[in-house]
Amino acid sequence: MTEKELKNKTKENAINVAKICMLLENTIINKVYIGQIIRSSSSVGANYRAACRAKSGKDFIYKLQIVIEEADETLFFLELLATFNETYKKQLRDVYIETESILKIIVASVRTLKNNQNLKQ
Repeated sequence: MTEKELKNKTKENAINVAKICMLLENTIINKVYIGQIIRSSSSVGANYRAACRAKSGKDFIYKLQIVIEEADETLFFLELLATFNETYKKQLRDVYIETESILKIIVASVRTLKNNQNLKQ
């Protein structure tokens, strides 16, 4: 996947998370979880873009690790929202799968980069 494609994929994921959140009932629990998931899902894309502007290989890896943390946090809140919003479980699952695929791509990239750095030393 190219840098541009992954930028688009992370942006689309944040949009899809926001769209599903707009459908959910306005409860105290949903308000809190929605606030968190909107921040974490949009942070995936924002931090990936920041990684693309990294100053060094180490900086790039560091910023990708932030993307991993934010994507994992997004998965956590998708799980919680699915628990409290049975009606939207399928839509939440679809976004979960999409987010998980981004996470797998970034984790694989970090592993490859770290292995390449170790080979150079």
